[in-house]
Amino acid sequence: MKKKLTFALYFGNRGFFPETLIEGARKEVIESVSKQGYEFILPPEGMTKYGAVESADDGRKYAAWLKENQGNFDGVILSLPNFGDENGAVPALRDAGVPILIQAYPDEIGKMDFESRRDAFCGKFSIMDMFTQFQIPYTVFEPHVVHPSTAAFADNLNEFAAVCRVVNGMKRFTVGAIGARTTAFKTVRFDEIALEKVGITVESFDLSEVFYRADQYVDCNPKMIAKRDRLVCYTDFSKVPEKKIEKLCAISVAIDDMIEEYKLDCVAIRCWTEMQSVAGIAPCVLLSELNDRGIVAACELDVCNAVPMYALQLASGKPATCLDWNNNYGDDKDKCILFHCGPVAQSLMTAKGEVIDHKMFAKGGGAGCGWGCNIGNIADFPMTFASTRTENGKLIAYLGEGEITKDPIEKEFFGCGGVSHISDLQKKLLKIGRGGFRHHVSITPGNYENALREAFQVYLKYEIMEIE
Repeated sequence: MKKKLTFALYFGNRGFFPETLIEGARKEVIESVSKQGYEFILPPEGMTKYGAVESADDGRKYAAWLKENQGNFDGVILSLPNFGDENGAVPALRDAGVPILIQAYPDEIGKMDFESRRDAFCGKFSIMDMFTQFQIPYTVFEPHVVHPSTAAFADNLNEFAAVCRVVNGMKRFTVGAIGARTTAFKTVRFDEIALEKVGITVESFDLSEVFYRADQYVDCNPKMIAKRDRLVCYTDFSKVPEKKIEKLCAISVAIDDMIEEYKLDCVAIRCWTEMQSVAGIAPCVLLSELNDRGIVAACELDVCNAVPMYALQLASGKPATCLDWNNNYGDDKDKCILFHCGPVAQSLMTAKGEVIDHKMFAKGGGAGCGWGCNIGNIADFPMTFASTRTENGKLIAYLGEGEITKDPIEKEFFGCGGVSHISDLQKKLLKIGRGGFRHHVSITPGNYENALREAFQVYLKYEIMEIE
């Protein structure tokens, strides 16, 4: 899932600084970018003096070169080996159309003479000031100055890569809302126009299209054969009746075909009650399999969690999942159980799940109406969590970090769950609840709160509700 990124490299210069600083920076930044596994592009030698931008005219040349290479880079690294020239940076990058990381070199004690002093510490402020005046979005991280060969810059680079993946993936994307809002859940209401304002298009479909398509597939269809092979190897289907496996395969192929035909980047699906009363299945395991192969799928038609799931997956390069804030964990105020019926990607679980008849649906609709619930346990990992809602024409998000622990959940616990530890959980829950957010939350492995915050606020213009 984690696409290999390419960065366009930019080096700023002030003419009276030694050219050796530029030469060294070009080697050091290239070496660091390559070491972290990223590609890079550079303007041709001789386009500007020393291969750097030190005037407005140089900036225009750099902008023309970027335009020639549009689509071939995911972000720009603006390196300041010395003070740099802010008047060249503006025309160079105001139309870059991708995230921009500003990196400034530190000065060294013992090398503060005129021949060696950089003053990039100061020059970075000038670039930031000018970009702010011209409304050019940019990214800066701590520390204020950092050498490209350090671990700190490697961390900055990897965090910037996550920002680029989120921003470039979410500037324009399409969510498929398959089915109407789950009737009993007014909590998953959303405003399509608010989403469209930030580049998110919602395409709506009736569940009847899924059922109609599924009814057209026969067992000998190559897609059905391939889907059956995939599903029975994906998790434990040993208890599932053959007719239910066939129906699950047909529904899964139908959803796959709709995703491909309508070019959907992610989906939210109405998973009850028609899936049970009409098709006789629960699509939990189908959503799990979609998420595991990198196609975000939220249950209960929660479009506003499909959005952060998509962002989380882009940031981490790993599956995301939508869960319920579901249970306390004894008396531990910083722990709770996160749970859902079975849409968790297999790669986020401790072991293969087991497909059963959904106990809740069986209780309400009769035994055998809900085959497809994938039960098991979520693996332990550091995690980032997020959710969104729409209000007054705005998309509003909250973000945080925590961990899924190794704490046990009794065997009788239904569904797929994990114990989460989140600092100051009780205060966060109060803010989430009073903030009008739903009972769902999306998670992915790893620590990406800062990258998501940067992407959401600086580039995508989402509003963030702080829960600290």
